[in-house]
Amino acid sequence: MSGHPAEEVKIRLKHGEWEVEVVCIESRVKQVVESVLSSLDTAKIMGPEVQSQLDALRREIVFLKTRPIAELVPEGQQQQQQKVTTKSGITCRGLLENLWFEGFFVSERSLGEVHEELSRRGYNYDRTAVSHSLTDMVRENILTRIGTMRNYRYIQKRPPNNTTAQA
Repeated sequence: MSGHPAEEVKIRLKHGEWEVEVVCIESRVKQVVESVLSSLDTAKIMGPEVQSQLDALRREIVFLKTRPIAELVPEGQQQQQQKVTTKSGITCRGLLENLWFEGFFVSERSLGEVHEELSRRGYNYDRTAVSHSLTDMVRENILTRIGTMRNYRYIQKRPPNNTTAQA
């Protein structure tokens, strides 16, 4: 190679229904061909209709995450739904959402108060688990927090759609 630019190679690939022409330098042929073939296999699996269905499902998931739980359950089934959830086991986050739905966060609550209320109800979660779930609810604009680090107080940012608290 006496000062000449690297030689270009032109390759035509046929794979299934696809036909691709690749132009690259000789030293990168293997890498480029492998990359093209793996892309074609992925494209074959993810056809346009499958991709559009996945996109629609992703949009629906994002939409559902932004809605409060009470909004997703018909009014007559809300209390029944809460009873069923309690029997089958519930997460720390689910318990906090129930507190929010019941109006517990209408006034400012410290982490200690929230943890104590869960314990009073018979759920003994670690304070860090409660703190992480509260932080997630702050990120999702369900609650807001006031104060400084290690001294936050949590209050609802928006009320549940059903404005009457269920005691």
